[in-house]
Amino acid sequence: MRLETPRLIVRTPVTSDAMRLRAYMAENRAHFEPWDPAPPDGFYTEAFWIVRCDQYQREMAEGQALRLIYLARADADGPIVGIANFSNIVRGIFQACYLGYSIDRRYEGRGLMREGLQAAIGYVFDELGLHRIMANYQPTNERSGNLLRRLGFTIEGYARDYLYVNGAWRDHILTSLTRP
Repeated sequence: MRLETPRLIVRTPVTSDAMRLRAYMAENRAHFEPWDPAPPDGFYTEAFWIVRCDQYQREMAEGQALRLIYLARADADGPIVGIANFSNIVRGIFQACYLGYSIDRRYEGRGLMREGLQAAIGYVFDELGLHRIMANYQPTNERSGNLLRRLGFTIEGYARDYLYVNGAWRDHILTSLTRP
């Protein structure tokens, strides 16, 4: 799957992206640490990301998830700019998924995540036929909260001790966006 926006190529990762994914995670380790769970063993190795890319392809083929990388259109062979994951896809009467995302610290504040997510959300609603996308964020992550509001997500609740992140149980604000 591949989408293009004015500044980005948004596509599913393939095995040959393993080194770029490893570099993206390693170079942004401190940047992501407050928001992400502790990485598993081997997370910063190419071998880990080769296996993970294969897993992503299987998840997509089985309709379980849509994993995306963002690349700058001006430098399609360059580093990964951001990542978006539409995971835990549930069909039947729910037709929903969870959204997670991250952006390289060097590209923060340029509107790239919003640009990429607008395209990806359109794909998830129109091509995958999902009705609901849920995204949760820590109350201290104001950037994420602002992004979700600009994308049209509405707050649905507050979950205490929702996820174990960075050594402690963290509260999260629960949001969703439904297909118009």
